Amino acid sequence: MWFSPLVLIALLGASLNVAATDEVNVYSYRQPFLVEPLFNEFTKASGIKVNVVFAKKGMAERLTREGEYSPADILLTTDISRLIELKAKGLLQPAQSTELSVAIPAQFKAADDTWYALTTRVRNIYSAKRLGKIDFNYEDLADEKYQGRICTRSGKHPYNVALVASMIAEHGKADTLTWLQKVKANLARKPQGSDRAQVQAIHQNLCDISLGNSYYFGNMLKDEKQKLWADAVYINFPNQNNRGAHVNISGMAMAKYAPNKVNALALMNFLVSAPAQKMYAETNMEYPVRPGVKPSKLVAAWGQFKADDLSLETIAKHRKAALILLDKAKFDL
Repeated sequence: MWFSPLVLIALLGASLNVAATDEVNVYSYRQPFLVEPLFNEFTKASGIKVNVVFAKKGMAERLTREGEYSPADILLTTDISRLIELKAKGLLQPAQSTELSVAIPAQFKAADDTWYALTTRVRNIYSAKRLGKIDFNYEDLADEKYQGRICTRSGKHPYNVALVASMIAEHGKADTLTWLQKVKANLARKPQGSDRAQVQAIHQNLCDISLGNSYYFGNMLKDEKQKLWADAVYINFPNQNNRGAHVNISGMAMAKYAPNKVNALALMNFLVSAPAQKMYAETNMEYPVRPGVKPSKLVAAWGQFKADDLSLETIAKHRKAALILLDKAKFDL
């Protein structure tokens, strides 16, 4: 994707005057193919080199171990729970700019400006086409008519923990525990695998219904082998007649001891710019967080939907309770 130099100059401001040897260091849970094209465009416009450490886990532990000597400037994560963990451990600092304020709705950023969403994703319900079209609510997964027909990954995976936390916010702990127990009773097999593996199981007639993030559907449709799985299901946006579908995020934050704060803020401003948001959305089939930026044509084809407007910070407050309820329900056992 081509980025207008004038747009980037406005976004990066004084950062464009730094020496070409200036740099910014990123610790990322996001995969290289998603972020490296963005970093390359940023470097072309600003002269700021982006150094990246990619990891699947252990970011908080590494930052804690490095302490004030950590080289990390920007942290990229794949879920609200990971941002909240970093914040709770005192590993973040506020980052503020006009661009961040304008680009990110209040629902998708920390009240103290310590983290910001970059993209959003829905926790969808996938259903076998052999069932016909169904208007699902998350609550319906507890209906006994689905006994032995639901597949899911671990209840303690961050994506499911966030969903359970949203259920607590909506229904309270007691009713959410009952819901979890009934959903567990409806499982076709012990929780296992990834979101895509559940759609594969539906294709193989091992179950009829699963939970999965929205972008996996787009990624499966683009994969020659996995397209067969995706073609076997409908992607459903739950709770459209009431509170709306649960939405999670990928996000970013400035590390507490960031040694290159000016460059870090310039990169954060760039990542929420309209061109970068569009590029992000096209690459990973996620929804742009910046208002006015459209999703990819493939994602847009799934139709518009109503999203739950519950703030992510409210969901995060119930994360610990969600984990306790999952244990009480013995969900993964």
